[in-house]
Amino acid sequence: MKPMFYRCLNTTSVEKDHSATMGWVLFSAGLLGNLLALGLLARSGLGSCPLRSPRQAPSVFYVLVCGLTITDLLGKCLLSPVVLAAYAQNRSLWGLVSTPGSSLCQAFAFSMSFFGLASTLQLLAMALECWLSLGHPFFYQQYITLRRGALVAPVVSAFSLAFCALPFAGFGKFVQYCPGTWCFIQMAHEERSPSVLGYSVLYASILALLVLAIVLCNLSAMRNLYAMHRRLRQRRRSVPRDRVELSAGEGEASPPPLEELDHLLLLALMTVLFTMCSLPLTYRAYHGAFEAVPKENGASEDVADLRALRFISVISIVDPWIFIIFRTSVFRMSFHKIFIRPLRYRNCHSNSCQTNMESSL
Repeated sequence: MKPMFYRCLNTTSVEKDHSATMGWVLFSAGLLGNLLALGLLARSGLGSCPLRSPRQAPSVFYVLVCGLTITDLLGKCLLSPVVLAAYAQNRSLWGLVSTPGSSLCQAFAFSMSFFGLASTLQLLAMALECWLSLGHPFFYQQYITLRRGALVAPVVSAFSLAFCALPFAGFGKFVQYCPGTWCFIQMAHEERSPSVLGYSVLYASILALLVLAIVLCNLSAMRNLYAMHRRLRQRRRSVPRDRVELSAGEGEASPPPLEELDHLLLLALMTVLFTMCSLPLTYRAYHGAFEAVPKENGASEDVADLRALRFISVISIVDPWIFIIFRTSVFRMSFHKIFIRPLRYRNCHSNSCQTNMESSL
């Protein structure tokens, strides 16, 4: 018996009252961001971690971010044009092919699940790289090499290919979702099939665990950066002013005060965005598996599924802007001018006031 929860299961035309505007916005933002990211990588390279200076020689993080950018760009170029073509011709994925059927829908759903899982795995690799480089530098220097970093992309691709191909072997199922412009893993079933629902829950659980690991790595990196910032402030307070001026005159390289604040804010932004974008899909998978969905609520369920899809698609758009473009000198200069410089001036002013009070005493 076919799953009646999906009104657009076998339709060959796109439902009315749906616009391609959001599809164009997501595609344009993702394409522009990834192309700019690749251009910046090709021009200047990137250091070992986004929290380190962009002037350093390309390292493990450079390899990881290149793999992530290429993965996101391929996903956008392979999937978004199909969605836009469906809107332009007013045909669903079932109706776009010459002989209506599920071949294009199956390929689209497989590609979408593959790129979603592969990108998240690569994000985890990047988060682990930053966590190790900041919190365990000796282990990082000994075991994290360029050769091992280059193995991340093929290993991630092999695992994602094998896992996302399971529906072709009978574990899980791909279906067409309303308005007929996208296909994905089936997340609800009328007969509560263990294989269908088990695969959707497993896929969503893996994504949730990966995002949780990313969040923990970022929180640990933020903790390390905060500790570095506190040590720097204590060191500057303990060193006499004449020694600081002498060291500066001799040209010693010392990080500017409060420079770690932009790193903390960057990691906090990454953590919040990744969590917000992944939670809707996880919720929809568990909702379809463990809660009885009334058939009369099919339209609202379709809207919720489409919203969860768009949230998960935002991750591939956010990736290049956060990891690369936000780390360029222009953005850093503007960020420091707006946020860091006022804080630095306030701290310097308070320190000078405290020094004057102590001298007067």
